[in-house]
Amino acid sequence: MFKNLSKRNIVIAVVVILVLVVIGLFIYKTRMNDGYSIVYLTTGEVYIGKLTTFPGLQLKDSFVLQVTKDPKDPAKNNFQLQPIKDALWAPKFINLTQKNVIFYGPLLETSQISQTLAGKQE
Repeated sequence: MFKNLSKRNIVIAVVVILVLVVIGLFIYKTRMNDGYSIVYLTTGEVYIGKLTTFPGLQLKDSFVLQVTKDPKDPAKNNFQLQPIKDALWAPKFINLTQKNVIFYGPLLETSQISQTLAGKQE
């Protein structure tokens, strides 16, 4: 099948395929980094941040979603977004282990968390 192809043509085909794969990975990674995503871990912690999935799960510009009791009505809960950058350990990003992630997904721009984060950036 490849007997009629010259070495030059084979090299050109391999280079074209590699370039297309690199472009595809770049587009995929760029799209995953557009908005905020939610990540729910097996520990019960919920993280919000800019998630990339290639080459592994990595969360940047992240927040922890914390549940606190309402001081006026202990039967109600309040939610807080605590920036990871304000934590004592303050990492630039968090690498997540796939087996510890129950689910993850992008937040809608109309969600309350997305709107809160958009207000913090302005």
